[in-house]
Amino acid sequence: MSFQPVIPFGGMAGWSFLQRTQSAQKEAFNTSPVMDRDIQYYKENIGKVNTAEELVDDYRLLKVTLGAYGLDADIGNKFYIKKVLEDGTLDTDDLANKLTDKRYYEMAKDFGFGDFGIPGNKVSDFSDRTIAAYKERQFEIAVGEQSQEMRLALSLDRDLSAIVDKTTSDEGKWFAIMGNPPLRQVFETALGLPKSFGTLDLDQQLGAFREKAETYFGESTVGQFSDPDKMEELNRLFLVRSEIANGTASLSGGAIALTLLQSFNR
Repeated sequence: MSFQPVIPFGGMAGWSFLQRTQSAQKEAFNTSPVMDRDIQYYKENIGKVNTAEELVDDYRLLKVTLGAYGLDADIGNKFYIKKVLEDGTLDTDDLANKLTDKRYYEMAKDFGFGDFGIPGNKVSDFSDRTIAAYKERQFEIAVGEQSQEMRLALSLDRDLSAIVDKTTSDEGKWFAIMGNPPLRQVFETALGLPKSFGTLDLDQQLGAFREKAETYFGESTVGQFSDPDKMEELNRLFLVRSEIANGTASLSGGAIALTLLQSFNR
């Protein structure tokens, strides 16, 4: 049996425990026999793949590939994945450019089947980078089996930092957040936005995200989250509000109120 991460508490108490024990728990998880077999197979075979069709026809390679981008649930959608990969990303009509979920775009761009003569998986460090991402996300999935909120908190720094570092407009960065389901959930929860929020017009959603971000963090831009303190505050708000929504808050009512008031007064 694979190692299962231990999350004994919810909210900030659980997050503190996970932060303290994360290195040891990851090591135990990544050295499990199942993980080791998947990783070794990927290392030995991904460089031999020449087309998107070859990739989707190899279940074990596709499993690790999709896992590296957080797309594990789509393992059965072979035709769809093949289309995304074969189209590439250079043309505005390419499927990856039309999808709301930008993780597909990142995958198609990295492989480059539809963009370049030689695909990205032929590059020497491709397997190492993909395997590292796969390990990270598989640990997060295992954490999510204990606590979905902890899984989202673990992925926040990586996913949001990648968007902050993009050389695109602030509007483009907000749309990237809106197109990343895990990040979107963190922001909607932390900013106290209702479940029906996603039914609004995209421009209205953008305006609401900016307005709420300014209220809670003092600025409306995505770039402000390059500040570790603001990233930490976003995560803290997300975990506190998640506990409230789940009815499992370990903080007292006064402590919760103080946390939210402090966010308003920053």
